[in-house]
Amino acid sequence: MAELKRIIEALLFTASEPLSLKTISQLLPEWSIEELKKALFELVEEWRRLNLSFGLQEVGGGYQFRTFPEYSTWIRRLKKVVPIKLSQAALETLAVVAWKQPISRGEIEEIRGVDSGHVLGVLLEKGLIKPVGRKEAPGRPILYGTTEKFLEVFGLRSLKDLPSLKELETL
Repeated sequence: MAELKRIIEALLFTASEPLSLKTISQLLPEWSIEELKKALFELVEEWRRLNLSFGLQEVGGGYQFRTFPEYSTWIRRLKKVVPIKLSQAALETLAVVAWKQPISRGEIEEIRGVDSGHVLGVLLEKGLIKPVGRKEAPGRPILYGTTEKFLEVFGLRSLKDLPSLKELETL
C-alpha cells in the first residue's frame, strides 16, 4: 500500500488538473478500484495531518494538491501576474521555434503548412520569441529564437532541458 500511495502522490503532484478515480485506475490497472479508493482516502488524511499550507483535496470530481483557502490573500499577490494563454497555433509555432531556432518565418510556415505571420506577432508581443538575426539568403529574412521569458514560463533552466524530438515522438 505504501508504494501505491507514493505512485499516486507522484501522479497527482505532476498533474496540472485534478485526476479522477477513473483516470487513476486507467493509469494503474495493476490495482483494484477498492485499493485505489483506500490509498486515496489514506493520502488525503495523511496530508491533512501534516498541517501544511496545502494538501491533497478532492475537487472537481478528482484529486489534486491545492493550497488551503486561508492562504488565498498571499496567493493572490503571487498570481497578479496574468498567466500567458496561447492558442493551439501559437503553441505549435512556439514549439517549432524552440526546437529549430534560429528559424525564419518561411521555414516555420513550411513546417506548419500555414501562414504564421499573425502568430509570430503574438509570440513577439508576449515576449516568448525575439529576432536573433538575419538569414544569409535572398531577402535576408529575420531569424527567430526563444527568450529568457520562454524559459521561465515553461520552467526550463536552459534550452538543453527541452525534450529531444525523439523523446517527443514516444509520447
